[in-house]
Amino acid sequence: MNLNQPRARAIALPTGGAESVLATNKVIRNTYLLLSLTLAFAAVTAGAAVALKLPHPGILLTLGGFFGLLFAVHKLKNSGWGILAVFALTGFMGYTLGPVISRYLGLPNGGEIVMQAMGGTAAIFVGLSAYALTTKKDFSFMGGFLMVGILLAFLAGLAAIFFEIPALSLTVSAAFVLLMSGLILYETGNIIHGGETNYVLATVTLFVSIFNLFTSLLQLLGFASNGD
Repeated sequence: MNLNQPRARAIALPTGGAESVLATNKVIRNTYLLLSLTLAFAAVTAGAAVALKLPHPGILLTLGGFFGLLFAVHKLKNSGWGILAVFALTGFMGYTLGPVISRYLGLPNGGEIVMQAMGGTAAIFVGLSAYALTTKKDFSFMGGFLMVGILLAFLAGLAAIFFEIPALSLTVSAAFVLLMSGLILYETGNIIHGGETNYVLATVTLFVSIFNLFTSLLQLLGFASNGD
């Protein structure tokens, strides 16, 4: 018997699972890093719009700028230019938010309304994100419902603006709070389970969810405050 011969050989273990977990963790890390930076950048542009008392660009320019920049993000998602496109999109959205915040700050208790909307948005986002990350549940079943719901709510919102129907506008805001909450769960679960591997697109989806959640809460809280 040759004592110099190794008694055991190393067994090659499959690494696909470990690599998948590492890739998912990287997407999560990059998504939340870019999301925090874009939120800060949007806050700066919104603050500048408030300080300079810039006018709202109007519904047509807002929609054109949003969908145009969103298209650019999707086209450039796999290059460094995609990150610049994300900052352009979120900065533009921050600018359009500035005049809206200015209008609410002009109310007697406007500052309190804005802070409540910000606090509510943060609490909902952090709570839902933590739930999705902790439980690791699969929310993919919500995809079809969210897509149809968001489309219908968007069209109803446009109708409320053009036909000046306050009751419909409030209904849309309430619907968007629920839909954006669902979208946060859906997208976070999508990242965890490998359905979304591009952190640029994941960032935009979560940013838009937070943006719409904040503006919807702002309108609901403003209406409730005026009704008192």
